[in-house]
Amino acid sequence: MKIKTLVFLAFLISCSYKYSGATEKDTQQRPQRVVVVHESFTPQLRVNGYTFYAFDDRVDSYYSSTEYFNGKIKGGFQWGTGLEYMLAPVQSVELSYLRLDTDAPMEYYKNGIQYSVFDVATNYILLGSNRYFPTGGNVEPYAGLQVGVGILNVTNPDTGRSDNATKFAWGAKAGLNIWVSDQVGLKIQTGLNSVVQAAGGSFYFGPGGPGAGVNTYSTFYQFYIGGGLTFSIGN
Repeated sequence: MKIKTLVFLAFLISCSYKYSGATEKDTQQRPQRVVVVHESFTPQLRVNGYTFYAFDDRVDSYYSSTEYFNGKIKGGFQWGTGLEYMLAPVQSVELSYLRLDTDAPMEYYKNGIQYSVFDVATNYILLGSNRYFPTGGNVEPYAGLQVGVGILNVTNPDTGRSDNATKFAWGAKAGLNIWVSDQVGLKIQTGLNSVVQAAGGSFYFGPGGPGAGVNTYSTFYQFYIGGGLTFSIGN
């Protein structure tokens, strides 16, 4: 009886060993499946506030041997706002508005040298795209391009005459968002705005002020530096 019992136990141990070896071999031969989980992104809306200092830019046009103007569009405080929609963690579109109130001292010649300081109000409405460069921290570098319109109003205080025009405008920018919380960040930004063929001649600067003179224009370029705040909505 004892011999039968020992034989039976030996048989069970042998079967168990064979099953264990087969299972281990099957596990080694079977390819392992790797599951990658991607973090989902929810589109977000950001509201941006801007305050800049814009620098002077010289403009001139010598449109004949006896007629010309030259001077500068002076710099000053520029402010604005933007509505930005985050399409992806690294890409957004933004609709922005910027305003600059300044003056433009001009010397022009037509039947004699004349000089006036014009009041100039420039309104930019720009649509653009921003590209972000994630760093893994709370600092978010970006760069962007914009196109739109520049709406200008010019007044000659000497005559009281004023006029306005809408011209093609474009801009380029680069900056940083420094997030102090999930919803609020500080902005540091520099860039360039340009109104194409905006300053000069028959529309702006000539004898009698806006609306008088010659048929020529001069594009101006205005660099700026500053910052602002950004607010993330929907985090």
